[in-house]
Amino acid sequence: MRVPPTVWALGAVSLLMDLSSELVHSLLPVFMVTVLGASMLAVGMVEGIAEATASIVKLFSGALSDRLGRRKPIVVLGYGLAAISKPLFPLAGSVPLVLAARFMDRIGKGIRGAPRDALIADVTPAGARGAAYGLRQALDTIGAVLGPLAAIGLMVVLANDVRSVLWWAIVPAILSVIVLVVWVKEPQTAARSLERLSLRSFGALGRRCWAVIALGAMLTLARFSEAFLVLRAQDLGLALALVPIVLVAMNLAYTAIAYPAGIAADRGHRRALLFGGLSTLIVSDLLIAQVSSLGVFFAAILLWGVHMGLTQGLLSTLVADTAPAGLRGTAFGVFHLVSGVALLGASVIAGALWQGFGAAATFYAGAAFTALALVGLLLVRAEATAK
Repeated sequence: MRVPPTVWALGAVSLLMDLSSELVHSLLPVFMVTVLGASMLAVGMVEGIAEATASIVKLFSGALSDRLGRRKPIVVLGYGLAAISKPLFPLAGSVPLVLAARFMDRIGKGIRGAPRDALIADVTPAGARGAAYGLRQALDTIGAVLGPLAAIGLMVVLANDVRSVLWWAIVPAILSVIVLVVWVKEPQTAARSLERLSLRSFGALGRRCWAVIALGAMLTLARFSEAFLVLRAQDLGLALALVPIVLVAMNLAYTAIAYPAGIAADRGHRRALLFGGLSTLIVSDLLIAQVSSLGVFFAAILLWGVHMGLTQGLLSTLVADTAPAGLRGTAFGVFHLVSGVALLGASVIAGALWQGFGAAATFYAGAAFTALALVGLLLVRAEATAK
């Protein structure tokens, strides 16, 4: 079954905005520390506040799109805010202005996330949703690959002038909004919810949808922030200038797997994809914990990307299929919020283990959590993952 043109357009929008955002984010810590003189604590606070805000906003924007019966205006607002934030980074002369720009960028991400994912479900037949979410995720991840590569290339061309490089992030951000406004079409008869955001509306999501949300939280607890992959690469002696290559390698594998995995999900192989994704993550964690060679480390990073490709689009497909049509925005908002909290908890645990017991302990714990998630998946009924 063919993926609708609107999904392709949304994928192109994601690619362009992710290119812009990752160009900024790959250099922002360096910019804050070397140019603005910020402390590592300040860097951590900026990132923590920004990501926490995005998770909370997703809940309310998704519910609002259900109430209005319109998704596109909210998605345009989210991408528009992110685009407006981009010039603030090179203009920043202090950490508070960077925080304001990062806050605006993440607010934009929070606003657009749940309505965009619900819009994909609105325009895509049930039998093609795995392919649709896999395609959008693959295009988004291509942007995540191109962003750090663009940052590296521009740093070479512009003689390591970070502020000048950051100005270039404006171009793909503006293009993403133009593509969104011109080519993304919303169905005329989008389902509208009469429910306000309340405990009652959460209950109306239904048992199967909540089972998927719980499954997503369980899988996220088994996987911490990719920042620890970068730190492990430095720990193994990778040159600082080459550190962005870690995320490039991971995202290349992610991109290659996401769309074929989506097609496999549409053909009824959902539990197999989850088992494969969790098993791959266990192997990746064990290799990263034990490795002393950068070659083996990068093989493990590719496996980490394979795990992401097998599981992330599938989880979105499961939310779309199990949520009531009029509450899809709310369902995606709850899913992103719960997953965000789980990722924060997993990353805090990972950081504490690294600080107290060393890098290997972090990745051994990741493998252990993933194994527990795999056992839990074996024990639960197939209801949430059934086609």
